Amino acid sequence: MNARQIALSTVLAGFAVMAQAIPASADRLANSVAVFAALDKVTGRVQPLEIPMGRTVTFGALMITPRACYTRPSTETPLTSAFIEVDEVVLDGSSHRIFTGWTFAESPGLHAVEHPTFDVWLTSCKTPSADISAGRRSNAPKP
Repeated sequence: MNARQIALSTVLAGFAVMAQAIPASADRLANSVAVFAALDKVTGRVQPLEIPMGRTVTFGALMITPRACYTRPSTETPLTSAFIEVDEVVLDGSSHRIFTGWTFAESPGLHAVEHPTFDVWLTSCKTPSADISAGRRSNAPKP
């Protein structure tokens, strides 16, 4: 073997080692419903909320609107995330945005909706049963 062949085989061996060290990235699966748990801190009531993308649901003084909800295939490490907008309705009837951003079901405290009276956190994403009958499977773990 000459020096060129040795260098080439060393580079190829390095690429092979790097390819094994880099985990395969899974495709994210878009879902049409975001599932949240909402807590009223005054009454202690916890309520599940299933909200279709782009729709707004009111919980107490909060208006929650999911814009995207993604999961991974069941063969991959769970990673459930949603992009949401949360507005607070104040006493005069006006509302103002208190949260816009990504939330993660596996780390609910990472990007939490901070409010003195209410907590809202993502629990899962899912596809409604009508979509399943049309040939699509549910992509979300059970809450």
